[in-house]
Amino acid sequence: MFGGRSGEHEVSLASAASVVRGLDPDKYEAVPIGITKEGHWLIGAGAQKMLPEVLKSGQRVMMTADPTDAALVKLDGSGGGQRIDVVFPVMHGTFGEDGTIQGLLDLAGLPFVGAGVLGSAIGMDKDVAKRLLQVAKIPVVPWIAVHRHDWESNPEEIQGAVELKFRYPVFVKPATLGSSVGMSKVQSPAGLAPAMNLAAEFAMKILVEESVTAREIEVSVLGNHNPKASVPGEIVPHREFYDYAAKYLEEGTQLLIPAKLKPAEVKRIQTYAVEGFRALELSGMARVDFFLEKEGGRIYLNEVNTIPGFTSISMYPKLWEASGISFRELIDRLIELALEQHAEKARTKYQIELPAGSGGALHV
Repeated sequence: MFGGRSGEHEVSLASAASVVRGLDPDKYEAVPIGITKEGHWLIGAGAQKMLPEVLKSGQRVMMTADPTDAALVKLDGSGGGQRIDVVFPVMHGTFGEDGTIQGLLDLAGLPFVGAGVLGSAIGMDKDVAKRLLQVAKIPVVPWIAVHRHDWESNPEEIQGAVELKFRYPVFVKPATLGSSVGMSKVQSPAGLAPAMNLAAEFAMKILVEESVTAREIEVSVLGNHNPKASVPGEIVPHREFYDYAAKYLEEGTQLLIPAKLKPAEVKRIQTYAVEGFRALELSGMARVDFFLEKEGGRIYLNEVNTIPGFTSISMYPKLWEASGISFRELIDRLIELALEQHAEKARTKYQIELPAGSGGALHV
């Protein structure tokens, strides 16, 4: 499942294409489910299975929330539906990584790769995630969360609060988006309002963070009940910071795998990654991003990505490859974890068994 109504739509297409190529054709039949920027659902068949073609000329479908019905129903009146065994969501950002699509898949009774509703929603909201990480005693960069309505109602008061807590530069970003979309580094008071307005275009809540001079370290986590962390890798951006252009549009950023770290730093980062994974109620997969201060060596957990990138340059699969798990094996394992988690959910009772002679069902 790819695309969607998100600022990370194009990134999703690149990731999904890599996942389709990584599927073992002897084990799986790939059903590409594309969601347009307007929210239309389409599936491809035959020559349409090239992902951009699905979004242009695929067949319109809708997903029913009835777990006893076909998962995808055709909208052209021809009847029938498309059977789905397991869904691999490769939808970054809003309406794909934030728990909304996971809720629909739960209602439809479909197994799916990655975190569930709660973990996805927490992972997407950087403010809420930071609060929970603090409770788990995992260091995070100091921040202020600002609601868009409050910023637009009283920008002078908000700017005063920011400048009371932080010195410039600061980072401003949407609280509920990834891939550095809408993120700015603000060097002076004059730059704060434009940065806040940009972030407000993409989210209802904005994060203002203290600027940390640090190395950017990333770790991949895999598992459900017993998650494991990969070897850490390091991002060395060719720009001032690792923004959208550096990630997806330009060459020059270096990926150092494994990162040059002391054994004690590796152990602490991997421990924080697994502890953070558990604290945020995640499952299946996540890429956990850290800052390692260049002076002082303090480690901060920056954020988690519950649907990490799967492009040819993405760190999540590259880190597992360096840890001994090939791309194809990784896809297999993620699907196995999805089925395992679905079976675990199925053990949960959702109905009350009334004692004999109690008069039958309750009427409310």
